[in-house]
Amino acid sequence: MGNERKHIRHEFEKRHLSGTEAARALATLMDKIAVDLCGYAGLPNGDTDKDETFCLCATGGYGAGLLAPFSDVDLLFLTDDTPSENLLRCIEYVLYTLWDLGLRVGHATRSQATCLESAQEDLTTCTALLDLRPLYGNKESADALHHALRAYLTGPTLEHFVTEAIAQREDRHTHYGATPYLVEPHLKAGRGGLRDLQVLNWIGRASLGLLISRATPLRRELGLAPACVLLGLFTERETYRAEKVWDFLWTVRLHLHYVTGRNEERLTFDVQPIIGARMGYASHGRQRGVERFMRHYFLMARSIMRLTHILQPAVLLYLQNQQRGRPPYVEEGPEEFRRIDGCLSLTDPTAFARNPQTLLRLLDCARRHELPLHPAAVQQLIRFERHITRLKHDPATIRIFLNLLCAPAPKAPSPPIRDDEKNFWLPVLSETGLLARFLPGWSRILGRTQFDGYHIYTVDEHTIEAVRILRQIENGHMADEIPAVYGLTRNLQARQALFLATLLHDIGKGRGGGHSEIGAQIAVTTCQQLNLSADDTDTVSWLVLHHLLLSRTAFTRDIDDPHTILDLADIIQSPERLRLLLLLTISDIRAVGPRAWNAWKATLLYRLYTRIADVLDGGMQASENDERVTQTRALTREALSTSLPEESVQHFLQLGRPGYWLGFDTQTHLRHAHLVHNHLNRAGNDRITVDIHPLPSRGITELTIICPDQPGVFSEIAGALALCGASIADARIHTLSNGTVLDSFWIQDSYGEAFEEEDHLERVRHCITAALKGDLNLNEALASATPPLSRRLEALPIPSRVIVDNDASEWYSVVEVNGRDRPALLHDLTATLNREGVQISSAHVTTYGLRAVDVFYLHDEQGLKLTDPTHLEKIRRALLHALTNPSIEHL
Repeated sequence: MGNERKHIRHEFEKRHLSGTEAARALATLMDKIAVDLCGYAGLPNGDTDKDETFCLCATGGYGAGLLAPFSDVDLLFLTDDTPSENLLRCIEYVLYTLWDLGLRVGHATRSQATCLESAQEDLTTCTALLDLRPLYGNKESADALHHALRAYLTGPTLEHFVTEAIAQREDRHTHYGATPYLVEPHLKAGRGGLRDLQVLNWIGRASLGLLISRATPLRRELGLAPACVLLGLFTERETYRAEKVWDFLWTVRLHLHYVTGRNEERLTFDVQPIIGARMGYASHGRQRGVERFMRHYFLMARSIMRLTHILQPAVLLYLQNQQRGRPPYVEEGPEEFRRIDGCLSLTDPTAFARNPQTLLRLLDCARRHELPLHPAAVQQLIRFERHITRLKHDPATIRIFLNLLCAPAPKAPSPPIRDDEKNFWLPVLSETGLLARFLPGWSRILGRTQFDGYHIYTVDEHTIEAVRILRQIENGHMADEIPAVYGLTRNLQARQALFLATLLHDIGKGRGGGHSEIGAQIAVTTCQQLNLSADDTDTVSWLVLHHLLLSRTAFTRDIDDPHTILDLADIIQSPERLRLLLLLTISDIRAVGPRAWNAWKATLLYRLYTRIADVLDGGMQASENDERVTQTRALTREALSTSLPEESVQHFLQLGRPGYWLGFDTQTHLRHAHLVHNHLNRAGNDRITVDIHPLPSRGITELTIICPDQPGVFSEIAGALALCGASIADARIHTLSNGTVLDSFWIQDSYGEAFEEEDHLERVRHCITAALKGDLNLNEALASATPPLSRRLEALPIPSRVIVDNDASEWYSVVEVNGRDRPALLHDLTATLNREGVQISSAHVTTYGLRAVDVFYLHDEQGLKLTDPTHLEKIRRALLHALTNPSIEHL
């Protein structure tokens, strides 16, 4: 057996066998082994032994004639109601021998009656029996079981079976991913995977199989319900496409098993380039081989979705009509269309070919009348989508397209689940192929993977999700962390431009160079095609060009620095554009994935928005900083007058520099004043104050540390926090005039939420205090607590770079560090800066999947910018070395 399996693998890896051919060869080899074992064990052969009924049957995927290298071998030992002891011993011998051969065997020993009972109780058993294939023994008993199963699957039972199969598939999608466009897809159980084709096979065969003769030769290993082909539900081209998809997925699956050496079904980052290379996907132009492979995979998954749109509704309507005992109910209208059982369809199937505008008119009619599409109409949309190309510049067609894109979401008390959102036609436009034909550039992002460990969807799916979220924000959902945002959606002057910019914001990806700049150019061309005005074209292009401006600034810059705010105000210039940009930014971030958005990011974004809006409304000028500091101190003095002694109030007001008073609100100043008062009244010169203030509504915990100033304080605190599993989202470092430091950190747990549990908070206090007192060896502790990076994540290339910018701030040198995120990275970077003799004023930390972006505002010991080019280059090289060479690896 081993030599035969090696030969099959060799032929497959040399591409002499396709995926289905190799899987069929493995199944055939398994058939021979099972049959020989049964004969050797002395099990009854149906041709010679009449005393006892026995038949060995293959079930499930193996029963369909295909077997993956490390998949289960599903066997049914079909016996009488009371099999003899001798028969059971022979069956045990067969099973033990198969296990000794290292095979994974799923088995059951049942009679026909118990098989039917199990099928009635368990959907998995029922579907496995649909692929029943006799191997050895009395094959008439297997035929009898097949007939009994067919008799069982009729009437209401058949309808229940189909409904349950679809419901189980949807539950599986919820677990493995509700979209086929996840960047690490589950090949078997994910949406658009092998199991979806198998479900189509099962419901098609169960529902329509009785309509064809059992004598008809059927190739079940093709993975498509034969009845659907023979009954003409698919065209010859669609049948060929389905077979190619089935073979492609089986080829990928076999490579996945052989590469991992186990029954692995998830296509993770580390195996994607290996399998892509094995299947012959080489780099082409700017596109790497793995990107071409994964794009092909997602296009195949999309084909399965399209097949599902065609077949599943047809089966359901067929069953519905069978139960009613009447033909479909047809009504004329609305407009030039008709309704079949309440679903919108065409009056004339040739209308799409004669007048391609009907393709979009049908969808617009369904939108306005809130009607579902009939499966036959969806089928025709897919078959005739290429004709829409002729109308890319037609004004009437363009108006319909923009109506479909910008249609508001129906009012609802809560946001709908992705796939249940009514009147959202962008997914239909994409899945039927109409969007790629109508919109320049959409086909270039279709199925394009984003290898950054941050985006969980392909570019096209992320874009559709962003438009969906924008609709929901208009409807009062998806931005509860910033309630004021809902008011911004009212009376937008450029609403159409906002939706189009959201649709096009990532259209430039995968072309080499900055995708924002390239996308802005494509946006101009697209807007001209869509006959938009010059003002709207300029707005769309501007939004695409700057769609990352707010997020990058909010998460990686000091938004209390007036220089930063004035620079952004100079770019944005218009309150209307600021509102549009904020809405686009929120939609974009939320569409990345469920963990990309949190209350802290919402807080930073809205703070940045209000500061820019203040400037655009004429409310802040750089020259007014001194006045603002004076006003802030006066408010703090007044609020403290009844809670602290006058001497303590005066002392506190003289401690902070202007940057401190501009960087916090009055409530925080009051809290700091009490902390400083209590700190100074404690005995000892090494006193350390650690105050932890959870802010669960913002998804953040504020940490304030007061201690004597000494080199490396920031690095020690960062290392202690890494040891506690805390992620630093933001940090401010203030050296007070009395030689004390007041450092503020905003931290989150690994889920992007606030630290709240008392035992966690106590551990943070203990670690920070021990680290600052020198009672904790951070390097040793971090080395023992840091797990190695998984092979899966190591496979993603994350470039490293350090950028020094002396123009971004009036008072500080801004250093941006980009590279692979890891535990204690901030500790290593800040320790490096300490060794280079520079002071950190503030640090702003964010992560995009596996990529960390840490930004430091630096000054020298005299509080001045770093201006020596030699010193700046030395700092840059040192940070780059720390970024790529973790200190804990050298212990």
